[in-house]
Amino acid sequence: MVSLVPSLTEAVAETLPGTLVGATDWCSHPADLDVTRVGGTKNPAVDRILALAPDLVIANEEENRAPDLDALRAGGVEVLVTVVRDVPQAFRELARVLTACGARSRPRWLDEAEETWSAPAPARPRTTVVVPIWRRPWMVLGGDTFAGDVLDRLGFENLYGTHPERYPRVPLQDLVDASPGLVVLPDEPYRFTAADGPEAFPGLSCALVSGRHLTWYGPSLAEAPRVLAEALRAVRR
Repeated sequence: MVSLVPSLTEAVAETLPGTLVGATDWCSHPADLDVTRVGGTKNPAVDRILALAPDLVIANEEENRAPDLDALRAGGVEVLVTVVRDVPQAFRELARVLTACGARSRPRWLDEAEETWSAPAPARPRTTVVVPIWRRPWMVLGGDTFAGDVLDRLGFENLYGTHPERYPRVPLQDLVDASPGLVVLPDEPYRFTAADGPEAFPGLSCALVSGRHLTWYGPSLAEAPRVLAEALRAVRR
């Protein structure tokens, strides 16, 4: 198998060790994954993947480009494309991928993660948030996104959650003028840090969070509510 999605790489490696023969350069978990690297999610080396002769390539409709997937199919490789827009869909797609990769039963971590997310959102006033994912230009989480659903289930209201675009470009001053209760700054895809991000939002509370726990849908889902809740409480001004 070859995985073109970091979340799915982690899920397959955790459940079926030794199954993967290739993964992208961005597949950072598990840290000791020893497979052929096949380039990025947006620019995979199709020839390198075909040379591995995988039984299956697992991909995602958002993270991977249709022309690359079409080229793999043209080369005779089966491609499974996932669609993940919310937490329940993530669990369904993970089960589908693992079954396609040869799992005979649901892994324990998947059941534990689903149980963790079965709890209702905290019964408290919902804090409004904006979630930049890039700067130069500034882009934020819009509507119909997995990460947006994660935050909603944790009791936060994304001020751009009803935007028709999934990742709209929004001028910085508009973000500041929206006066969110919290600016959520993940460390991927743009790597926001204490020195690169909070300074753009003077007077607003900012929380640096793990992009893996906010945007990945794999084994990290089991600990994501706790990790994100801790990070969102540790705000910066």
